[in-house]
Amino acid sequence: MGDVLVTGVAGFIGAHLAAALLARGERVIGLDNFNAYYDPRLKEARIAALTAGARPGQFALHRLDLADQEGMAALFAAERGLDRVVHLGAQAGVRWSLEAPFAYTAANVTGQLAVLEGVRRSEGRIAHCVHASTSSVYGVREGAFREEDRVDRPASLYAATKAAGELMAHSYAALYGLRLTALRFFTVYGPWGRPDMAYWLFTEAMCAGRPIRLFNQGRMRRDFTYVDDAVAGILAVLDHPPAGPGQRLYNIGNSRPEELLEMVAILERLLGVAAIRRLEPMQKGDVPATWADVSAMARDFGWRPATPLEEGLGRFVAWWRGRFG
Repeated sequence: MGDVLVTGVAGFIGAHLAAALLARGERVIGLDNFNAYYDPRLKEARIAALTAGARPGQFALHRLDLADQEGMAALFAAERGLDRVVHLGAQAGVRWSLEAPFAYTAANVTGQLAVLEGVRRSEGRIAHCVHASTSSVYGVREGAFREEDRVDRPASLYAATKAAGELMAHSYAALYGLRLTALRFFTVYGPWGRPDMAYWLFTEAMCAGRPIRLFNQGRMRRDFTYVDDAVAGILAVLDHPPAGPGQRLYNIGNSRPEELLEMVAILERLLGVAAIRRLEPMQKGDVPATWADVSAMARDFGWRPATPLEEGLGRFVAWWRGRFG
């Protein structure tokens, strides 16, 4: 078995995945551009933890932007031991896509194309490429989100760029005989998470005595997915590539949408602090609810989420207190 390229390795899910791969003895080639969408010091700290837990020569890091076409081509040419890719690098965040749209097309469209080109020019060395999509591609809908549902009505530019990435991958699989799997992630949370996400923002604000902003008057519902469950799903898919050329699609979610107000109530219990609530209208680009149907993951890989929201938030709060006090 060869090496695994993990793009977005300094990101939240990428760092957790790399740690799991290292723990089972894999050699990991990491790629990240350490951009300033949120504090790069958190990304550096994740890499420091990965490096400390790796054997000599087991982890290599490339500080590279996905949209750097020449740099990406050189990386794939130089890393001759690569046989699998997990492409998690992206510009995330629904709301920021309203302010910095070109950052999203650069990372999520040009960057996706650079990865696909690297895989297809690998002369067959890369047996499987798993790449990240998002629940946002489903747009506004009711009931459980199924992989066969329409995804041509995105509510945000972020969602549109990720849907475009899925379509590009489908075309590359058909044109060049690639084995690809797209994973649509649903609101992943946990230790080492992203500071722009609600559970982190609420924890920080509540501990500081500041109000928390609850959009859609607090009636948002999200399918909160604990990061260890998400990583277990990635590994299950990575270890079982498609039998032949093509692209598969799977949801990675908790399959249990919960109200944002319930998350706030759990945080109040965990932190011992009453939240100061500020109810606000729905934000542009947001959707009122997400809900993952994960029956395909259960059928094909035996994977099911295992972490209730209160347990996962408890682990996050313990990590956050240990790091920030």
